[in-house]
Amino acid sequence: MTTALEDMFVRTRNENRAALIAYLPAGFPSQQGCKDAIAVLAKAGVDAVEIGYPYSDPVMDGPTIQQAADMSLKAGTGAAEVFSTLKFAHDCGLPTVVMTYWNPIERYGVERFADDMAKNGGSGVVTPDLTIEESERWKNSASSSGINRIYVVAPSTTDARLALVTAQCSGFVYAASLMGVTGARTDLSSSGHDLVARVRKATDLPVAVGLGVSTRAQARTVAGYADGVIVGSAFIKALLEAKSEESGLEALSTLARELVAGVREGR
Repeated sequence: MTTALEDMFVRTRNENRAALIAYLPAGFPSQQGCKDAIAVLAKAGVDAVEIGYPYSDPVMDGPTIQQAADMSLKAGTGAAEVFSTLKFAHDCGLPTVVMTYWNPIERYGVERFADDMAKNGGSGVVTPDLTIEESERWKNSASSSGINRIYVVAPSTTDARLALVTAQCSGFVYAASLMGVTGARTDLSSSGHDLVARVRKATDLPVAVGLGVSTRAQARTVAGYADGVIVGSAFIKALLEAKSEESGLEALSTLARELVAGVREGR
């Protein structure tokens, strides 16, 4: 049986286009505000949602996501709120994954986390700090619950390592387009294109590119060579800079529609 995420990539490939995947931390800008934002993103035409599990000591997150995660944590966001947001996104008709560092999964209980992901309609989990060598328990739990295991590769990942990591992935391969933390960039590095080309030599899985996309033109460029375009910091910035949640949702909708158009212009 396939996940909603896998089905989505089949559909977008059949339509000869990339998918737009939106990232938002659970509980940001508020518990209800996050759900309102997801509803706006669904209406704007995004293809899937990646929900961030807010964490106090992030490895991969830049200042924009860190600020949002801090606001979320101060509002009391934990596992219950993450799963509630996950279910809401699923009920909106969006394939949904959770991005989380390993510690919250381990504290929650590995098998229980995978099981609750499935129970709430989740397609898979992005685990940026979990190595494949330490993944046996997660691999077994995810497989038993029928959810995707999504690992992150970077420009520094060797070809030999790419083959090993992608062999353990399902759903898609998360390609971090540059070295460093998340955040919107004014210019995109060519390393994303090169990395995707290398990943394609190792696997037939879809490849989604994250880190840096914030404009329609950038989305168009990445959609020209990747199967998915992941946007997080730009969406979060639209909400952070708004004077109210209502105006933030308006800005989010405008940006989402621009990025949806850019992704669909990519090929």
